[in-house]
Amino acid sequence: MNVELRQLRYFVTVAEELHFGKAALRLHMTQPPLSQTIQALEALLGAPLFERNRRGVSLTPAGAALLPEARRMLAQAQALPQLVQRAAAGEVGRLSLAFVSSADYSVLPPFLRAYRAAFPQVLIGLQEATSDWQLDELLHGRIDAGLLIPPLPEPARLELDYLPVLKEPLILAAPAGLAALKGKRPVRLGALPPLPLIIFPRAIAPALHDAILAVFTAAGITPAIGQEAIQMQTIVGLVSAGMGIALVPQSVSNLMRPGVEYRALADPTPLVETGLAWRRDNASPVLLGFLELLRKNTLC
Repeated sequence: MNVELRQLRYFVTVAEELHFGKAALRLHMTQPPLSQTIQALEALLGAPLFERNRRGVSLTPAGAALLPEARRMLAQAQALPQLVQRAAAGEVGRLSLAFVSSADYSVLPPFLRAYRAAFPQVLIGLQEATSDWQLDELLHGRIDAGLLIPPLPEPARLELDYLPVLKEPLILAAPAGLAALKGKRPVRLGALPPLPLIIFPRAIAPALHDAILAVFTAAGITPAIGQEAIQMQTIVGLVSAGMGIALVPQSVSNLMRPGVEYRALADPTPLVETGLAWRRDNASPVLLGFLELLRKNTLC
């Protein structure tokens, strides 16, 4: 059974006029084909939609039940061209975005604010995740884009594109009250007591892990790794608990925890990069709109 939109439009017009002649005039047609169309619709639906008698025309219970649904279907059909045009322009749809925990304290909030302002009808699915997990999800097409810490491994570069969005120095996160933290001047690692290092596992973020250890090596220090954690908030929480020290991207200082002090390092520190990766063959208009906005607001 296939009901045509034309049949529904004729039905709604007759239901609003309750007069076949007036409805035919409104539809710019003659009355006989209008009556035939309504009769065909009633036969298709298996129930009369109008009571026809000498007093005039009225809706049957079946017709009264159909009227709001017919209006809704006609309104949806009328909105289809605009919906398709908006989807093609990336103004509606869904964007699935993963991000490393450090991005939550730096680039993610301003990017989301700008994107929501530009594309308020797009649904955004967010997932906090490590870089290695994001790469796997991207390669399998399960997310649209990921804010992660490079580099991308060689096989992934064949399928993914990448845009750097932030470069920032490493800073020290240490338990509050250490003598070396007096004042606001940058701190040398050699001035700190030999506290354990809290760090990302290398398998999760090899570039960040190696960059942190390289700072200690350049300072002539071999740190004892006390704990490993995969989330920035966990690392800072362990520092707050007095479990050791950590080197974190500068933006993590926006994560305020009691018992933690952040200090710039007097030792030379590399810049830690955060960037966006996405599948090269993903032609989603929603993703393309996000990329265009990101390029305008990138901090690199």
